[in-house]
Amino acid sequence: MQKVRLNILGLSVSQTQSGAYALVLTEENGDRRIPIIIGPVEAQAIAIQLEGLKPPRPLTHDLFKNLASVFEIKIEEVIIYKLEEGIFYSELICTSGEKHVRIDSRTSDAVALALRFKCPIYTSEEILQKAGIVLEDEQGFGIGKEKEHKRPPRETEYKNYTIAELNELLKEAITNEDYERASTIRDEITRRKK
Repeated sequence: MQKVRLNILGLSVSQTQSGAYALVLTEENGDRRIPIIIGPVEAQAIAIQLEGLKPPRPLTHDLFKNLASVFEIKIEEVIIYKLEEGIFYSELICTSGEKHVRIDSRTSDAVALALRFKCPIYTSEEILQKAGIVLEDEQGFGIGKEKEHKRPPRETEYKNYTIAELNELLKEAITNEDYERASTIRDEITRRKK
């Protein structure tokens, strides 16, 4: 299989399934995108890492990374190797010393772990031909570090707060695991510092 490297373009609310999200991956040297429908918990795990938020207690994927680190297990890469009946299948390529192991994984979990281990994500040309789409308008996929998208400036409910008050609200939102609110507060702080 000839591997094609993918980057994370972002997350969007799914237009096809209520309560679900679309994780959008893009080929590194091309225009095709792969939208993958994932659940809200997995979307949160990915968004937290993309947004650079630090939860007060480790989430499941953070726990996995901590455990792997203690036992000197590394995820070298993630491979999305199969697409069958609309379901993407992935593997974690792991090493521990001289030992190399492939571990089956849901794609959403594999991507969440790839972000934490800072490892590449790959797929095949065959999967890109089956599932890849070219988007003319990328708006709506604003969460992501791989590509920055400019959002129109907007007034927020936090405009009357001081920076110190916003920092306290941000800490409180993270403590309460309200990451969507934390992201909005962080954006307001960033906007003011410009």
